[in-house]
Amino acid sequence: MSVCHDSSTPAARVGSPEAIVNVAAYLFTPLDRLPERREALKTLCRSENLKGTILLSPEGINLFMAGPRTGVHRLLETLRSDPLMAALTTKESFSDRQPFRRLLVKLKKEIIAFGIESVAPQTYTSKKLPATQLKQWLDEGRPITLLDTRNDYEVDLGTFRNALPIGVQNFRDFPAAVRQLPEELKEQPIVMFCTGGIRCEKAGPFMEQEGFREIYQLEGGILQYFQDCGGAHYDGDCFVFDHRVALNPQLEETATTQCYACQHPLTLEDQQSEHYVCEVSCPYCWKPPADMPAPSLADREAAIRAACDPLPGTGPYTGRRPLNVPARYDHWTLIDFLCDFLPHISRDEWLAVISQGHLQDADDVLSADRVVRGGQRLVRLEPDIREPAVNAAIGVCWWEDDYVVFNKPAPLPMHPCGRFNRNSMTEILGLAFPGEHLTPAHRLDANTTGVVVFSRSRRAAKAIQSQFERGQASKTYLCRVQGHPSWESITSHQPISRQPAENGFRVVDAEAGDPAETAFHVVRRFANGEALMEAKPKTGRTNQIRVHLWDLGHPIVGDPVYLADQQLGTQQTIGADDPPMCLHAWRLTFKPPTGDTPVTHETDRPAWAE
Repeated sequence: MSVCHDSSTPAARVGSPEAIVNVAAYLFTPLDRLPERREALKTLCRSENLKGTILLSPEGINLFMAGPRTGVHRLLETLRSDPLMAALTTKESFSDRQPFRRLLVKLKKEIIAFGIESVAPQTYTSKKLPATQLKQWLDEGRPITLLDTRNDYEVDLGTFRNALPIGVQNFRDFPAAVRQLPEELKEQPIVMFCTGGIRCEKAGPFMEQEGFREIYQLEGGILQYFQDCGGAHYDGDCFVFDHRVALNPQLEETATTQCYACQHPLTLEDQQSEHYVCEVSCPYCWKPPADMPAPSLADREAAIRAACDPLPGTGPYTGRRPLNVPARYDHWTLIDFLCDFLPHISRDEWLAVISQGHLQDADDVLSADRVVRGGQRLVRLEPDIREPAVNAAIGVCWWEDDYVVFNKPAPLPMHPCGRFNRNSMTEILGLAFPGEHLTPAHRLDANTTGVVVFSRSRRAAKAIQSQFERGQASKTYLCRVQGHPSWESITSHQPISRQPAENGFRVVDAEAGDPAETAFHVVRRFANGEALMEAKPKTGRTNQIRVHLWDLGHPIVGDPVYLADQQLGTQQTIGADDPPMCLHAWRLTFKPPTGDTPVTHETDRPAWAE
């Protein structure tokens, strides 16, 4: 692996007087004397040591500039002193280095290339939706379609949850992509968004011309949303067109970089890939030699076994748990923040953690009276971790271009949680396949075995995950239960509590829980008083099948939590040598990211189901 570094500019602490101010602004307004304006702006920016890009056109101005605060303010004052640009508004962020290498002031036909002459934002734009109002709508669950107008490589880095990507590599392709959207969307409210809002100024009126009846554009784009609302309802970072590459919801530069060869943004995880070679290739553009055969399923299972010999969480090792400071704790002392944010840990315990040097910020040891800032990223060190053993015999059932189907063993948590971090399915797969980007499209409990789907790209993840979230994927489980039911088939509609009570979730009334639905059918009754069932959940609540069967008086054999006679056990995860919990995800049907025909994947039945 090769890593690129840029040390051309000395670092300054973000927010300090020496920090670089980054400003983005655009305004659709009729401009004249463009060559004269260009020369005047070049002279001003050079004298103030500003770098970046200014685009001037007959339809307006678009700029991304960075430099000392005094210089940025002088530039903006100069622009706003012109009556044609008095309404110019800006978005600011900070960085510890100059994100641009040079100054460019260009004359263009359009400040954002679109090529549709009938669209003129200086005279008409779609309705603007303030960021706070969009958040309110999303909080309320209002039925809207979020349309991401950005390029695919930007969407891959982060977007709003459940947003529909327009699916283009260049904004000039937007009109053709709009004409491919489903006809029924024309009657639905659509909120479109981009990085800073400028693309939506043209995209919105064009969609209205194409017959879309209710179009809104997110005012100020993603960056304004970050500034006003933080990261609520947004997953990932936001791509920006400078050397910072990406900003997080706190408008801070992230560790994301960009591939020199294909220009695709690369997260820190991407940069760990064996296919990332600085200025040569990355996981998105690397191609295997033509004569190299694809690994077989057996080869891939062997890679998993190698990654688990020994189990990665065997230890001892020092864990690093992230701890982000919410905005409401800005300017609190470290100890006061910790005690208020995580009150289940006593003040004395936190003081001991701090005195041992186990709370850090960018490898700097922190003191108890250190003042923290909203959005600050802390790390808590946890030394001498030894994780419980798990069953890591992960089976590889299908390996497709967009997704992979695994047969998950048990006990094995899907994600790092509680006592398990490195001994989790996502961490093990990351070790076994370092060049892959495997993301679970749904989840199974640590004690549950069976078929589970992982996506191989962000685009595939959005396409598959949405089917599980909307109940469009069909799932069939096998479960062996205690007792012989008095019925052959039954459907439970009992709501399930949103939070666990004692050690597990319970059936509650509709006001206190979330709606849940599971259909059960008896397959076989065994002589020992147990029965085999098929379960088909229509919703996806935590422990749903287990809770519904427990409520029906037939808990699952081997379940450590939901016991007979409505009792709750004290153990959450079974041990690696314990008898199995007899719940198995057997069959799964969904639409692959490419194609409209559903596919069905199933595993062999476990021994207890025969």
